[in-house]
Amino acid sequence: MNPDDLEIDTEAVAEQVGTLWGQLQVWFENFLEQALSEATLWQAGVVVLAVVVAWLIARIPYKRLVEFVEERGKPDAIGRLFRSIASVMWPLFTVILVWAAIVGFMVADLNRDGLRIVASLLMAWIIIRLLTANMKKSFLSRTIAIVAWTVAALYILRWLGPTISALNDFQIPIGKGSISAWRILTSVAIAIIALWVGRVAGATAQTRLRSTSKLNPSMAGLLGQVANILLMVVAIAIALQTVGVNLSALTIFSGALGVGIGFGLQSIFSNFISGVIILIEKSVKVGDFIELQSGVTGLVNEINIRSTVVTTNDNVDILVPNEEFIKAQVINWTLREARRRTHIKFGVAYGSDKNLVRKAGMEAAAEVQWTLENMGPRMPQVWLTGFGDSSLDFELVVWLTEEAVKKPAKVTADYNWAIHSALERHGIEIPFPQQDLHFRGSDVLRVQITPEGTAEAEAAAAAKAAEDEAAEAEAAKADTKKAPNE
Repeated sequence: MNPDDLEIDTEAVAEQVGTLWGQLQVWFENFLEQALSEATLWQAGVVVLAVVVAWLIARIPYKRLVEFVEERGKPDAIGRLFRSIASVMWPLFTVILVWAAIVGFMVADLNRDGLRIVASLLMAWIIIRLLTANMKKSFLSRTIAIVAWTVAALYILRWLGPTISALNDFQIPIGKGSISAWRILTSVAIAIIALWVGRVAGATAQTRLRSTSKLNPSMAGLLGQVANILLMVVAIAIALQTVGVNLSALTIFSGALGVGIGFGLQSIFSNFISGVIILIEKSVKVGDFIELQSGVTGLVNEINIRSTVVTTNDNVDILVPNEEFIKAQVINWTLREARRRTHIKFGVAYGSDKNLVRKAGMEAAAEVQWTLENMGPRMPQVWLTGFGDSSLDFELVVWLTEEAVKKPAKVTADYNWAIHSALERHGIEIPFPQQDLHFRGSDVLRVQITPEGTAEAEAAAAAKAAEDEAAEAEAAKADTKKAPNE
């Protein structure tokens, strides 16, 4: 493409701007001439009076509607509808009073064009307000409301036709051709509408797929996200085509995208494939309670294209890359059967009655709500597992209900509480680490404690040192006498 074809003739554009500015000045002068007339001033006074009276009247129904919505308590469609109606009560009563004034001006055969324009503009604002009240507050919703009201205002003022004609006449020379300002605006508007429709359609498709009962939640979530992405791609293609971008020129971009996937986007693509493998194998599903090698433990809430949302028992959402479920070890506590067995360790003092300990353990198991009942070989048991330094080591072995599998910390705490209560109830001692020191020999052990650093302590230390030296000297003399005899 020749770069000269994209050059904009600035002089021609400036001339077009001057012509449009001249037309705007003419329109503005005509508007001022009509607005400052005596009939218009009378109509303006009527409008101001209608606004004040409408504000006084609308206070009561507005308050009643707001109280009705608050009493319902739930943000359903009816509540949102009544709240939207409450927000337009003031302009609605203003419109009613202005139309009543129009009837009076008609009977008196007076000019009422200003009143008609004000009433029509207010009606357009009310309708747009009701339509956009339930939309999410965002830049797009505000833009749609402003554009819709602007078009309605131009139509009511009978300026829509002249405005379109002026924008069509405003030609922007680009290279060897030209493009009108109206075409640029309509192309941008169509592109925005296409993107909005694509986003809404994708979100709707994702919601419907997730709510269907024919698919499991994991597959429905992935298909919903794929449908959302495909609809957005179609919307972007329509938007680019509308603006005038040649889609065939995007082949180079698609090749660059493939290279990017091979290098920079390798991790994202790997996570996507890992998510597909997870959904096909069904090794991890939405609602499973899992434990990862990294230490993450919680409930699987969503399986997305790039990551999986795991919610811990502390209600913390953790985004785990999908490839971690493929490359590392995953413990799925609810893959085939949610019931599992747990071992609660405890110890009692030596000399305790083992049968009484078993009775206390069985009573503790019966008191906890997580214990699985009436399962034959899966009944609770008390095992003597070892002889510790200070205690007899026991384990309470119980099978848990399905709900208990997802609350490991809570379950362990409840069983420890019940075991401690049962041991106290039966008078069984819970030991603490201790050691016994035994001295062998017939000699009497004398112990003398003196405060450190005093004169008595120093004298005692000197006396002990002298006694040690005398004992050593006697031992040496005895050895010397014994040696010649040998």
